[in-house]
Amino acid sequence: MIAPRHTGHLIVLAAGGTGGHVFPAEALAQELLAQGHRLALITDARGTGYTGTLGLIDTHHISGQGLTGRGVVGIAKGVITLGIGLLQARKLLSEIKPAAVVGFGGYASAPTVLAATQLGIPAIVHEQNAILGRANRLLARRVNCVCLSIDLARPAPAGAVIVRTGMPVRSGVAALRGAPYAVPTTDGPFRLLILGGSQGARVFSDVVPAAVKLLPDALRKRLEISQQCRPEEMERTQDAYHDSGAHVQLRHFFDNVPELLAHAHLLVARSGASTVAEATVIGRPSLLVPYPFAADDHQSANADALAHAGGAWVLRQPHFTPDALARLLTQFASTPTSLGDAATAAMTFAVPDAAQRLADVVTGLIRGENGARAPARTSGPISTHTMKRGIV
Repeated sequence: MIAPRHTGHLIVLAAGGTGGHVFPAEALAQELLAQGHRLALITDARGTGYTGTLGLIDTHHISGQGLTGRGVVGIAKGVITLGIGLLQARKLLSEIKPAAVVGFGGYASAPTVLAATQLGIPAIVHEQNAILGRANRLLARRVNCVCLSIDLARPAPAGAVIVRTGMPVRSGVAALRGAPYAVPTTDGPFRLLILGGSQGARVFSDVVPAAVKLLPDALRKRLEISQQCRPEEMERTQDAYHDSGAHVQLRHFFDNVPELLAHAHLLVARSGASTVAEATVIGRPSLLVPYPFAADDHQSANADALAHAGGAWVLRQPHFTPDALARLLTQFASTPTSLGDAATAAMTFAVPDAAQRLADVVTGLIRGENGARAPARTSGPISTHTMKRGIV
């Protein structure tokens, strides 16, 4: 609940771009507003039209661009744009004088957090993935604290202050924490949720319908599939499911993902940070297919962490074939207790009060406490459970 009066400190959130950056910023914003703090959001040109809590707070735009442009000209343009963003952020922060800055990634985050460190403003970065992103690696020794969603698969830079707070999730997901997982029966519905990120994933349109047609007739008729597709893939995906016997709904966007996830027996998805966090907070087993071209292969690191905790199975994209998927679905259907075990392990892996933990670090830093100090709240695990589920 948002507090009606905001008498606390002004805290700046810097985020933009994908849901992986925006969702945790939204969750932290809700927590800090409930505590009575004032907020401002700094984002880039892509950060327009935010709804929810981020749409209600003061929003400022600065220049921002990645450094992955093609050729020397593209990289030079990125450096110049980021330099402009840094100057804009310094000017803005000098004017509004926040008590702290929290960066979540995206083009606007790096120049804003760097500007804060130059101006002596307490600064935190939140890393959503199991591998520090390029900007966060560069900022790690400058900021007061690096807050992690998942234990890092690679060492952090020497001297960085590290706290695992978990990945804050949107309120609709948090509300479904503890929703019972019903292990599928051998003759009842077997519900699959297929997600490929905000734009869907072509590989799922290529593989899943073909895998379904390889299944025994009785199993195909039990399947209830909700699948996200790219708009341009809808027609061919629908055709691929023709005469499969499965009940299928295709959408290019689901606005009720938390409810679908809570209802699912198995999630089949990429392994972005938000996807992993939402599956574990609700406590659902997943078959993860990491996006092979993610920066530093961070999706593989995310997936491996959950697999080693027992909450997921992983298939690398070259091995994600119709035959392989059909074998796994047949296995799950014949031994459904393995899905129940994975659901329990996934829930154990999650940090359900991550937004509160992150808020504790921010407010503790403002009070002058050591940024490395573990948050006071202790509900939910901070260390990773170690039961191995499997990487296929």
